[in-house]
Amino acid sequence: MSARNRRLPRQRAWPLTSTDINDCLGPYMSRVKNLRFLTGHGSGTIVLGAAWVAPSPHNYGRSIHPDMVGFRIDVHPVDATERAPTRALLRAQALPQLHEWITQAIAASEIWQLTDHQHYWRLTDGHLTHRDEA
Repeated sequence: MSARNRRLPRQRAWPLTSTDINDCLGPYMSRVKNLRFLTGHGSGTIVLGAAWVAPSPHNYGRSIHPDMVGFRIDVHPVDATERAPTRALLRAQALPQLHEWITQAIAASEIWQLTDHQHYWRLTDGHLTHRDEA
């Protein structure tokens, strides 16, 4: 994304590009319904997020449009000075884990697929952790 259109303060940068994610996921990228590059400062230690958006029943006007059912990936901004080391770490560790998470989700049972799920990668003191969260 060009610097002119990026909507981030100069001291912030996204550690991954859409090309990084496309290269990682390959044909599974077609199952990603929403790839977002977030602009807020409130992410804390989260650097990458993935979610499964499940179909919602049509009740009380709160249903999910069928085009939005699937995977969502969120790239969280980091300090611009930390972009390069964070990118290297995410490409080496988080993107293969993201690929594995999506592969497992595709093969998951119908019960799993009927429930929303979120998975986050957090970076604290140069150490990357990940887990499912509610």
